[in-house]
Amino acid sequence: MFLLYEYDIFWAFLIISSVIPILAFLVSGVLAPIRKGPEKLSSYESGIEPMGDAWLQFRIRYYLFALVFVVFDVETVFLYPWAMSFDVLGVSVFIEALIFVLILIVGSVYAWRKGALEWS
Repeated sequence: MFLLYEYDIFWAFLIISSVIPILAFLVSGVLAPIRKGPEKLSSYESGIEPMGDAWLQFRIRYYLFALVFVVFDVETVFLYPWAMSFDVLGVSVFIEALIFVLILIVGSVYAWRKGALEWS
């Protein structure tokens, strides 16, 4: 039987974790001083006036490197629940985790061969 009162802690946590950031933004918007001027509108980099245009083209390799890192970093998080409940889940889940890791290895070898892991 589905009982709603078992999820009271979840709903309380969800409401509190949603209300606190909203309140923080509202309070900072009300209490923050508003000063407009040329200093406020200028860009600041270490006290030095900026030179050149703000639109710089970055090499796509930096984005690829970051994307590969994020993909493999996030995928590693999925291994943690398997590791924590390995003794309960059995052999079928171990085989699924093994296939998952093999797919990650194939993906990293592919990225390595394509040169996505080379920094310079």
